[in-house]
Amino acid sequence: MSENEKSPLWGGRFGTTPAEAFERLNASIPFDVRLAPYDIRGSIAHAKMLGKQGIVSDEEAAELVRGLEAVLKEVEAGRFVWTLADEDVHTAVERRLREVAGDVALKLHTGRSRNDQIALDLHLFVRDAAERITEGVLAAMRAFVEVAQRHRDLILPGYTHLQRAQPILLSHHLLAHFEALKRDLRRLDAAREAANVSPLGAAALGGTPHPTDPALTAADLGMQPFSNSLDAVSDRDFALDLLYACAVLGVHLSRLGEEWVLWTSAEFGFATLDDAYSSGSSIMPQKKNPDAYELMRGKSGRLIGDLNTLLITLKGLPLGYSKDLQEDKEPLFDAVDAVLAMLAVLPEMLRTARFNGERMLGAAGGFALATELADFLAARGVAFREAHRAVGRLVRRCEELGVSLDEVPQEELKAAHPMLAELPMQLLTPQGSVENKRSAGSTAPGSVERKLAAAREFLDGILPG
Repeated sequence: MSENEKSPLWGGRFGTTPAEAFERLNASIPFDVRLAPYDIRGSIAHAKMLGKQGIVSDEEAAELVRGLEAVLKEVEAGRFVWTLADEDVHTAVERRLREVAGDVALKLHTGRSRNDQIALDLHLFVRDAAERITEGVLAAMRAFVEVAQRHRDLILPGYTHLQRAQPILLSHHLLAHFEALKRDLRRLDAAREAANVSPLGAAALGGTPHPTDPALTAADLGMQPFSNSLDAVSDRDFALDLLYACAVLGVHLSRLGEEWVLWTSAEFGFATLDDAYSSGSSIMPQKKNPDAYELMRGKSGRLIGDLNTLLITLKGLPLGYSKDLQEDKEPLFDAVDAVLAMLAVLPEMLRTARFNGERMLGAAGGFALATELADFLAARGVAFREAHRAVGRLVRRCEELGVSLDEVPQEELKAAHPMLAELPMQLLTPQGSVENKRSAGSTAPGSVERKLAAAREFLDGILPG
């Protein structure tokens, strides 16, 4: 190989090759190799456009496409040899294309820059990642619905301030997570749409004198063409959109993880994880740890950090390409990998868990029924604040007597407020409490059944792929 062939693409301006230490710092090849399939796909679209526009001959365009398809097969089979001297994925692909197709490879870069090339790679990666994460979210949503349907009648306490608040159906609780994931779908769809714009044809920043057709390459890639060449190479908003969607999804998974860490503890005892999704202790033989849920809780911090990393990288950059943008890939890759790893275990982890209905029901009674008494009085014309005070005094009296609300003597109910003498005792049970709800979207069995039906209809309406 000649010295010219060893030098970087931009080496003509320089009298010496890069210092080894600078080469290591400057190279993105250690992490951007995963963009190779997208880079090659974009190059195939570019080569076809060069031929259709007469910038290269039809024969040359066909040779370029055949060569690129051969290189893609090597990449997909894991046979492609990457070297640090390649600097980045684009140079590596072009180097191998020249080895496969000959000097015609030198014409492939006509009418484009590494600036619009890397922007396209990222657009394609983000579009693909948003679609893959969406599939993972949908799988988790299906699992929530299945588990909710299977355990329609189980009741547990709902919490505020991590104190028992009111009885709710477990199915209602699980469907609350379903609703949060529905919002995640909208954010992922917005990120996918934002990424579905091709910057190819913007060249370095101002376009190119060659008669390229950006709309042609965009259509070949199933994308929309860019509107402004400078914005096209500068824009990383689509990556921020995906990182934000991942960060919010991570927060949702973290909150879910925190609940399951509590639920599976001996103190709560509401649920047990399948052994396949638990781990043990190196010193305490009795331990069964909810590590997967703890990792969901822990990884949310990294996802927020990945978003923050790119925001800080972008905040001081002028329009156009700056080498700082090399730092946009690792947080993006990290976030996508972390989210996909969590979503890969969540559905089956939910399906295989076992619930202790008796333990949950026992925790849902007692003082968690206090609001039922206040609402009973309010429904009979007592001002709610007066009803609240009366029931609060009754709770304090129960504590003095050492009894719970469902054990309180009739005379104590009457003493708290005369109208409580008419209270149906069924209201002082978790089942009576949930069945007494009337408002839309509540934990009442009928309301939950309607929401389950709506959730199934929503999932059935999602087209595969």
